[in-house]
Amino acid sequence: MGGVVIHNVLSIAGSDPSGGAGIQADLKTFSALGCYGMAVVTALTVQNTRGVRDIHVPPAGFVADQIAAIFDDVRVDAVKIGMLASADIASAVADLLSLHPPRHLVLDPVMVATSGDSLLAPDAIAVVRERLLPMASIVTPNLPEVGVLLGQAAPQGLSEMHTAATALFRFGARAVLVKGGHLDDASSNDLLHDGTAEHLLQAPRVATTNTHGTGCTLSSAIAGLLPSSRDLTEAVRRAKDYVTGALQSADRLTVGEGHGPIHHFHELW
Repeated sequence: MGGVVIHNVLSIAGSDPSGGAGIQADLKTFSALGCYGMAVVTALTVQNTRGVRDIHVPPAGFVADQIAAIFDDVRVDAVKIGMLASADIASAVADLLSLHPPRHLVLDPVMVATSGDSLLAPDAIAVVRERLLPMASIVTPNLPEVGVLLGQAAPQGLSEMHTAATALFRFGARAVLVKGGHLDDASSNDLLHDGTAEHLLQAPRVATTNTHGTGCTLSSAIAGLLPSSRDLTEAVRRAKDYVTGALQSADRLTVGEGHGPIHHFHELW
């Protein structure tokens, strides 16, 4: 049968039982954007919209086996990496993706939850920086994550975001998206740097407390859109538009009493 190709997109990330972030957010995003979503679980969290209560980390070999099983059987058009939890798991993911290099790899260096809870062991940061960054089509850190990756204070404005993007690019990723959502600007500005050009991506700042999983959703949207976009810049712009719409519709949902989720299916219901 002919028709439009439905792309298969894999998320390698942690689980959020409240459904707003992690693999749950990724799978919703893939579905909303017309992709077939798959998920390798790197961690099980005990969390809700108020915060993270506990984290269970499976053996690194089990995570590796999940990845191997997918690539042994399924055409994978893009991969998104989110929460890795430990250095052993980060290394296992790097090992398997070295054997099965995806055409598109989006690295979201998840380190801290929206609630402020830590999601990445300190010894895993070096693995992310030294092994996974060089594999990435694009890395999508927020400002605190930029600071951790570079071992310095988080950028405080557009000029410092530019300097940080240039520094991160030197670690080997083909592009860097520095997300400026933590700034207090009237608009939400992200800076895309691909080594030859920079693009300032602007969107209105949405007044809502329902922001849980925003970073997970943006990175998974980029992964879902890369196979069908003309280039990376187009995919990032389309992903940012999608997340902005999900934020603008977030208050239609009534989920929890803390930082609620954004509305992944805002264009459908």
